[in-house]
Amino acid sequence: MRFPDWTREPLVHFLLAGFVLFVALTWASGGNVDPASRIITVDADRKVQVALQFERTMGRAPTDAELDAAIERFVRDEVLYREALRLGLDQGDAVVRRRLVTKMDLSASAAAEAAEPDEAALRSFFDANTARYAATSAVSFDQVFFADESAARAALAGLDTRSDWKQAGESISLPASVDGLARQELVTRFGAQFAGDLEGLKAGEAWQGPLRSGFGWHLVRLRERGGGEAKAFEDVREQVANDWRAAEIAARKERAFEVLREGYRVEIAE
Repeated sequence: MRFPDWTREPLVHFLLAGFVLFVALTWASGGNVDPASRIITVDADRKVQVALQFERTMGRAPTDAELDAAIERFVRDEVLYREALRLGLDQGDAVVRRRLVTKMDLSASAAAEAAEPDEAALRSFFDANTARYAATSAVSFDQVFFADESAARAALAGLDTRSDWKQAGESISLPASVDGLARQELVTRFGAQFAGDLEGLKAGEAWQGPLRSGFGWHLVRLRERGGGEAKAFEDVREQVANDWRAAEIAARKERAFEVLREGYRVEIAE
């Protein structure tokens, strides 16, 4: 039997291995949860997982208070998750569909998270993105917050025409508008992932996103990006490495999708 050419791609093998690993880890960590169970166990391993998720999102380890809050969010999510399973809300649900898509994306980018680029790759990335490392780089933008990604995507379509855009999202302690916010302060307030994703947006009047922070999802209107003299590579090498890794993760996701996409025929009715 002859298999299609795309099945011999190394990236497909990686995706399949990642999927198998994900299933195994999900099973081992309680993915086969009994919706009828009224016991939620937050053991040492679960605390480590919660702390690592916070660190990946915010770019730093949580304080004790932040870890307690993150664990409380996990417990809340677990309660609602079990109740949703009990009511059968996972069947044919668009949010569940989106989360499964997101997990497939994560399986494609997992190897990139631990990748260590060589010096030549980092310098090449630095040279191609000098504006990102400007000494006085600052941004001015408006943001609307949503706890759920699907709600943010649904609100994006009509946000450009709304004069009451501040009422479009959910309440959060972060300001709706910031002016001249330096990158380090941006990372401190919104997290490293948000700051990195914001770098990829063009300034203008259009709303864009959603972008993820340690709090949830944001629609952003980037009004202005300030510039300045680029810092020396040696001064920002760690930041360059983190940014390179984020770009590599995005590129691997796209390459993985392209390989898998070749195995499908799409028929669109006229």
